Amino acid sequence: MDGPTDAQARAWGASGLAHLTGLPDGPPDFSRAAVLAHAGAVAAQLSARTGVEVDAPGLLAGRAALLGLTRGGQVSAGGATRLLPAVGGWCAITLSRPDDIDAVPAVVEADVAADVLDDPWRALETWVAGRPAVEAVERARLLDLPAAVLGEVSPADPVVRSAGRMAPPRDPSGLLVVDMSSMWAGPSCARLLGRAGATVVKVESPGRPDGTRSGPRLFFDWMNSGKLCYAVDFDDPSRLRELLSVADVVIEASRPAGLARRGLGPDDVPARDGRVWLSITGYGTGDVATRVAFGDDAAVAGGLVGRSAHGPVFCADAVADPLTGLHAALAVVDALRRGGGEIVQIAMAAVAAGYAALPALPGEWRVPVDRPVAPGPAPRASELGADNAQVNRLIDERRHAPC
Repeated sequence: MDGPTDAQARAWGASGLAHLTGLPDGPPDFSRAAVLAHAGAVAAQLSARTGVEVDAPGLLAGRAALLGLTRGGQVSAGGATRLLPAVGGWCAITLSRPDDIDAVPAVVEADVAADVLDDPWRALETWVAGRPAVEAVERARLLDLPAAVLGEVSPADPVVRSAGRMAPPRDPSGLLVVDMSSMWAGPSCARLLGRAGATVVKVESPGRPDGTRSGPRLFFDWMNSGKLCYAVDFDDPSRLRELLSVADVVIEASRPAGLARRGLGPDDVPARDGRVWLSITGYGTGDVATRVAFGDDAAVAGGLVGRSAHGPVFCADAVADPLTGLHAALAVVDALRRGGGEIVQIAMAAVAAGYAALPALPGEWRVPVDRPVAPGPAPRASELGADNAQVNRLIDERRHAPC
């Protein structure tokens, strides 16, 4: 009869997550199999509270299945992040945006930028190898690059504080969720709340829409189908303030100063009774709130990596993103059940660190390893601003309705 670790290893192999973890020319790594077991337990809690089945393997491996990704070892499955050896340790750097690549010559203090831009990764690898990981990451962050020292962040629960009057305990069904986030973690949380019966409005700036719109449509649709799309100028935010004032749940992943400057922060916008404001960051509040983070480098910051004969490897695919989305959804549901009137702050790196603290399994197992299974086809998500008229009517209706 299989023991608990045998069951974890078999589930890790069957989920496709083993296929995504390990060296590309080596065996799949099973050391983080407990991640799936724990995520499954959290998904079960969310299912029990909402009555909607939540598939943990699908959440964690769905993007890789849709995009045909596989394990890259010290290159992330998506290809934008790398684990780099430094003096006495390891760090991760992400080059996912054009500005990230353009910043590399300044990071490595190159005299001739063109030489570096011909092969930015080679320049970074050479530069990082000659200095401590902390020093390399500090300089990268000065230039706004997503970067992390392996294991620099400790586990932490979401931070919750009171902010406004409470309402009777309730579940997401029939509520209005305003999703101002982008990419994966926040949209995943909003998607789960939408599946639980909420009306979700996805807010985007016409000049800077969600970056996943320019990527594979399959992933964008998976995250955002079923949401109303509201395009609004964040520099002329009067209508957006009205939307936030009638929302039951707000999800955002912005730098706090950016929202406050526009009068769009949780303390700036009048709230309906029981409103829950969810803030997703890479690293938390205070001095670290301005740090940029993506799923792979945030996972490295939390120490959530696999093992190989050549050092740490990436665990699954940007794993901090779907894990944070799952935990954020549960945190919002629990806040609503308490009556709301709360601000909930959750940090991706801290979520990853909690999973990194789980007991590790031996790296190799002789069990079947399957490829990730793609989620069923999602309906096409709304185009940018396609639902503005409907959302404006919704705002007007809720402004005149009792809280």
